[in-house]
Amino acid sequence: MMKPFNKMLLLLALLAIIVPAAAHADNPKTLSIGSKAPDFSLQGVDDKHYTLDSFKDAKLLVIVFTCNHCPTAQAYEDRIIAFTTAYASKGVQVVAISPNADAAVRFDELGYTDLNDSFEEMKIRYKDKGYNFPYLYDGETQEVAEEYGPVVTPHAFVFDERRILRYVGRIDDDEHIGRAKTFDLTNAVEELLAGQPVTTATTRTFGCSVKWKSKIDWKIQEAEDWKKEPVALDTVAIEELKTILKNGSGKYRLINFWATWCGPCVAEFSALVETDKMYRNRDFDFITVSLDSRKSEDKVLSFLQQKYASNKNYIFGDENKYDLIEAVDEAWQGALPYTILVAPEGEIVYRQMGIIDPLALRKEIVERIGRYYP
Repeated sequence: MMKPFNKMLLLLALLAIIVPAAAHADNPKTLSIGSKAPDFSLQGVDDKHYTLDSFKDAKLLVIVFTCNHCPTAQAYEDRIIAFTTAYASKGVQVVAISPNADAAVRFDELGYTDLNDSFEEMKIRYKDKGYNFPYLYDGETQEVAEEYGPVVTPHAFVFDERRILRYVGRIDDDEHIGRAKTFDLTNAVEELLAGQPVTTATTRTFGCSVKWKSKIDWKIQEAEDWKKEPVALDTVAIEELKTILKNGSGKYRLINFWATWCGPCVAEFSALVETDKMYRNRDFDFITVSLDSRKSEDKVLSFLQQKYASNKNYIFGDENKYDLIEAVDEAWQGALPYTILVAPEGEIVYRQMGIIDPLALRKEIVERIGRYYP
């Protein structure tokens, strides 16, 4: 049987063949001031189809290239929503376009999010944040991004009534929430609504680079590098487990109790390992505790190696399972798998008996460790 991560590597390799490196130029030239808005034909997360003509009645068209996963893009979400609310009645139409190929986003680029940039996950973010503007997907072909040339997410383009580009650049001068002093997008829109030329028509931008399909090999290399990471299995007793549960590490600690003979444990394990690969460079660590018997230690280690579980792994062995249950969590009734998230101070802030919902777990984690750069 093919190993799960080998399946992923095969899929990525096939995508790399299907999408040649030359198909998408890295960082295409950004549309210049005075240019006509290129037409597009894109699917929205509301399952409606949009073209440039869909917004023909707007006095101004503001297109923001943004995405789910980028911490800078997430830091600007509420500002884009507020901007839309303020200017919709003045004839300003805001449209968000995600330019990213989700197949090219590495797991270690997902440390500030619960979601990748796929179309289905865009739908989740749209609903979670209550976007009041269309959110369109360009990640499949990236043809629109090639025409407009966004450098980062977010990157704003403002077109006048004739759909001539009058402003391109940042939204404001500081991605940190509440610290901006120069509101470039607002200033440009106000000047255009007043019939005046834009004083500052272009600015530099800051954010995450566009994830072009031509960079899918970076993700393949990431998965290859996991193979080189050592995977170990140590024994653990009740007293050591109590110390682990107290935490005190300064990190949020995800602990999964499992066994190789437990079908749901095996089914969910890859999602847990991938979760660790997302957040392990942040204030987060992942620990597994196997309840297999000591005589199955080789089998447990082999399973962990197949899953590339380079996190900390323990086997509890043949000690009293009821002592373990009591020591871990009074809410645990004993069923496997059992997954808990322990705050740095030792409080259990998330618990799941039975198979996890990976998206719900990741949302719980990222809401606690933070979605934005400090």
